[in-house]
Amino acid sequence: MTSLVGHEVQAQTLLVAASSGRMHHGWILSGPRGIGKASFARAMAMRLLADAAGPKIAGEGLDVPESHPIRRLIEASAHPDYAELAPLEKDGVTARNISVDQVRGLQRLIQSAPSLSSRRIVVIDSADDLERGAANALLKTLEEPPADMIFLLVSHAPGRLLPTIRSRCRTMRFDPLSDGAVATVLRRQDESLSGPELDALLRAGEGAPGRALRYAGLDLAGLETSLQAIAANGDPGNRERLRLAKALSGKAAKPRYEAFLERAPAFIAQAARTRYGPTLGSALDHWEAARHLAGGAVILSLDPASVVFELGGHVAALAEAAT
Repeated sequence: MTSLVGHEVQAQTLLVAASSGRMHHGWILSGPRGIGKASFARAMAMRLLADAAGPKIAGEGLDVPESHPIRRLIEASAHPDYAELAPLEKDGVTARNISVDQVRGLQRLIQSAPSLSSRRIVVIDSADDLERGAANALLKTLEEPPADMIFLLVSHAPGRLLPTIRSRCRTMRFDPLSDGAVATVLRRQDESLSGPELDALLRAGEGAPGRALRYAGLDLAGLETSLQAIAANGDPGNRERLRLAKALSGKAAKPRYEAFLERAPAFIAQAARTRYGPTLGSALDHWEAARHLAGGAVILSLDPASVVFELGGHVAALAEAAT
């Protein structure tokens, strides 16, 4: 587990609450997808369990030394006082939800006394994925929480959670990271990353390292250069659109094609933010059409070349609207 980047205020708030002895039993960690909420929850759980078991960690961050026995236990999935719930993966396919059986499986942890300290922690990534029955089963525990048990619920859309779950937890808001923080995360994954590709990933990530990392290795800068060229002059003669359609239509190009499906509507949306009046209305119309087309392209098995060409047409309309 590498050092956490960002969210220092949230970390300090929870550490102070824990050290005061007045730590609330349930926390909803809310904010946009991909900004590091789940990583924060895991790092916070490790730090709290390490502090409770001793020796207590010095400093205000969440880093736990590699030599600490609690860290070794958690990384080996062998800590008896820690559990993490997420959609299960089977044969390479991840389930859509966290099942009621997974929540019921927490009963051993809930009903037994802590083994290594006075603290037990459950991380749920994400609470948005709880089946209805699973949410109701969790609610029963949140209504009568065991002593010294903490629930960290990651949520990308807390408004979708059961109101009764929200009422029994405190909500902690997480905001997108700065470009500098996102760049730090990206460079940890690829030390050579710099220049136009890094800039393109930062724009695509919009403060969410997880989102930016999904595009790593796909030459996002090349896609953006093409989009910018089409938007600048409308692509007379369709040359750039035809080139893109050919480049993204092969089987080997599927990851870049799917990246293009996400980035083309986003590119139009970003352009719309700088427009006013009729040109804004036109850009929003093309954004809506592009978003609808891209959203159904894979599900409906539409021809990739045709989809890329048509999306390029919506981007080309930005040049027409600007004139």
